[in-house]
Amino acid sequence: MVNFLKKNIALLWAKKHVHKAEEFKKNAEQNQEKLLLSLVDTAKKTLFGREHNFETISSVKDFQDKVKISDYEDLKPYIERVKKGQANILWTDVPVYFAKTSGTTSGSKYIPISKEGMPFQVKGAQSALFHYIAKKNNADFVNGKMIFLQGSPELEEVFGIKTGRLSGIVAHHIPKYLQKNRLPSWETNIMEDWEAKVDKIVEETEKENMTLISGIPPWLIMYFEKLIEKHGKKIKQIFPNLQLIVTGGVNYEPYRDKMEELLGGKVDIVQTFPASEGFFAFQDDYTKEGLLLLTDHGIFYEFVPLEEYGKPDATRLTLKDIELNKDYALILTTNSGLWAYSIGDVVRFTGKNPHRIVVSGRTKHFTSAFGEHVIAFEVEEAMKATLEKYPAQITEFHLAPQVNPEQDLPYHEWFIEFEKQPENLELFRDELDNQLRKRNTYYDDLISGNILQKLCIAVLKKNAFQEYAKSQGKLGGQNKIPRLANDRKIADLLKIYKL
Repeated sequence: MVNFLKKNIALLWAKKHVHKAEEFKKNAEQNQEKLLLSLVDTAKKTLFGREHNFETISSVKDFQDKVKISDYEDLKPYIERVKKGQANILWTDVPVYFAKTSGTTSGSKYIPISKEGMPFQVKGAQSALFHYIAKKNNADFVNGKMIFLQGSPELEEVFGIKTGRLSGIVAHHIPKYLQKNRLPSWETNIMEDWEAKVDKIVEETEKENMTLISGIPPWLIMYFEKLIEKHGKKIKQIFPNLQLIVTGGVNYEPYRDKMEELLGGKVDIVQTFPASEGFFAFQDDYTKEGLLLLTDHGIFYEFVPLEEYGKPDATRLTLKDIELNKDYALILTTNSGLWAYSIGDVVRFTGKNPHRIVVSGRTKHFTSAFGEHVIAFEVEEAMKATLEKYPAQITEFHLAPQVNPEQDLPYHEWFIEFEKQPENLELFRDELDNQLRKRNTYYDDLISGNILQKLCIAVLKKNAFQEYAKSQGKLGGQNKIPRLANDRKIADLLKIYKL
């Protein structure tokens, strides 16, 4: 009886929530400008607001004229003052949290989360689940056990401000109605050794009625493989009532075949797009490509055409200006005090009204040693098309340029860890090269003009990427290995894992 009530209450809440959400989907373009002016008005007496003449801003153009696009290095002097407990610097109050992330140029980054911003981190995830329940008319998973593969929820304090990984912070805000069903235990969740942590999670979950599992694809795969190795069964045999997987952090599509093989049965997938800076999007329609952009969650969005990104006079577009199927660097202004902040993600719109996006890459993750500017979306789509013609199973891959080979022309080198190799690796290689040429005209011109030779594939041994991540202290949590690089820093370390 309790389970019946819980399920039906969830269905009622979900349908009410989805009905209410229709309003922001219809009026996103108009409401975005109102949101920006509201954020500016709130922060006009902060140090940042005074320095940038927020008092005189009355339009999006005013804002763009007065506030240049920034990255963490630009905001770091302000954040250092906030870290010392100073209020009215970027936002009216000190943040309730710092989400600590690792940066390549700045060391650790401390991303502020305000008391206004934190609820939206939780609401984004809740909304994803409510949309799923309402669209599928199914809330069975609320009666089973749920697991969130995440960073440690143990937080430190920086001048009184609680600080930790975003996933660990969010763990403190999971609604009470889900807490009783949630795994793993606190003691397991705070373990820092990822391999030991996953082993313990396997131990705690293997005999439970798991109905929802959440995490980024590479670490879900690691968890599933350990379960299968221990039990000799597919995941749906171990967890017959597993209904839903919620995933985010990276594009799910390159992992889909591997996940389906491990699952061994039908499980619904909901993709999300969360980050320390905000919860941006989730999959709301399971028949269409793309994630619903959350335009009413305290974030004003701008979009810079990727080919202009980094230029002083780069075009800054708003929702009303964007084109479909074009790559844009994502720029944020948030209710936690980030102003025209470049998050480093590249997005592509698949629909308008409602606005849906796919994450097509990272502004810093590309290969352009020869002027080709190949991005993640292109290599992932090329790989997907190749796998359809020459079936294989890919665990992970990394692409880097080889500028100075010992002989012949330069080339793109793909480091690929196969779960199952294609029958003919040479045909696979040729097809992969052709598919990338179809998607990137600059790369095609370089091959046609005999500037580059066809790509080369370096086959890596099993668990190569896990071993690499472990060697760099990046195993587990939200750590992700870039699919592309414009140098050979990662490639040179991967060479030791070649077959």
